[in-house]
Amino acid sequence: MKFSTKISSLSPSLTLAITAKAKEMKSNGLDVIGFGAGEPDFNTPNNIIQAAIKAMNEGQTKYTPASGLIELKNAIINKLKVDNNLEYRTSQVIVSTGAKQSLANLFMAILNPGDEVLIPIPYWVSYPELVKIADGVPVFVETLEDESFKYNVNILEKVITSKTKAIIINSPNNPTGTIYTEEELREIADFAKEHDLIIVSDEMYEKLIYGDGKHISIASISEDAYKRTVVINGLSKSYSMTGWRIGYAAGSEEIVKLMTNIQSHMTSNPNTIAQVASIEALNGPQDEVESMKSEFEKRRDFMIERINQIDGLKTIYPSGAFYVMVNISNYLNKKIGDTIIENSIQFSEELLKRNNVAVIPGSAFGLDNYIRLSYATSMDNIKLGLDRVEKFVNYIKKC
Repeated sequence: MKFSTKISSLSPSLTLAITAKAKEMKSNGLDVIGFGAGEPDFNTPNNIIQAAIKAMNEGQTKYTPASGLIELKNAIINKLKVDNNLEYRTSQVIVSTGAKQSLANLFMAILNPGDEVLIPIPYWVSYPELVKIADGVPVFVETLEDESFKYNVNILEKVITSKTKAIIINSPNNPTGTIYTEEELREIADFAKEHDLIIVSDEMYEKLIYGDGKHISIASISEDAYKRTVVINGLSKSYSMTGWRIGYAAGSEEIVKLMTNIQSHMTSNPNTIAQVASIEALNGPQDEVESMKSEFEKRRDFMIERINQIDGLKTIYPSGAFYVMVNISNYLNKKIGDTIIENSIQFSEELLKRNNVAVIPGSAFGLDNYIRLSYATSMDNIKLGLDRVEKFVNYIKKC
């Protein structure tokens, strides 16, 4: 029996696979340091947890409208106005089971077979697969290391075709942690206007920006950018609510209506209790968000300094999110035991096997000469894990 060719062609998530492997090793008694997880290691703030408990005790355990509670939509609208200078109505907002579902809904709503979506390298692992599920074609755009792996309009002009429907921008970026300036966003907005593209703006890490960095939503750049942009966001990273699975999208009424129709058939409403908790997250005190951000910044600074002390490794400086991309070019095509490390997957496999450290191969993001490390783990784990990384590369040098 032949199953779906389209679905059979999808690549599994390397990030989830390696995280699962690390957890399996830990359960077998091995002392594994995991740098793979894309989730904060803090518990969800207590006020949010208590709001969920209260909701259950009060019987808020039934269906909601498919696109989410009006009260939550209003909280999102207020957040977008205060934080991003964006004005939306409830008919322009949809709440989904995580931002990943928001993206899936969006691509299914806007793409016809063969429509192309521009995706910068490096990219979050699920972008191309979600585009393919919606019968679209992911078009990977080369970016330059000395430009922090951000879009260059001259390069964009070389890949645009009559089939291009949308462009994805992810700021702060996963996996690099880089952010786009207002000037860079204006150039992309002008490019999208010139070619009549839908802008997909993934802003999941916007509250995790460090130092003098500032998040600007491309939808706020101009009236035209506002009309053609769908903002994707969620509560997973900023509020340590990964398991609660609440994401949202804001855009034109026409697109959101299509997304709502899709969601009404695919999953119906996102979890009711998680929605109520999310209202408290957005409307309640924000001090724990700032506390987590402060701790992430300390970890980032330590990790960057420590990695740059390891011979042969170089980093991309992250202004946001909680990841560091590490250039391992100096250790590729080297022999370790009977294995020649030809790519980032083999490097990561050998590091996990020999030194019990789990990292994500850069190939998952389209950069095969890099690995990604998350600093969403304790400082003790970071120190111990990087010591092991240093031992590993020193062993390679001796081979």
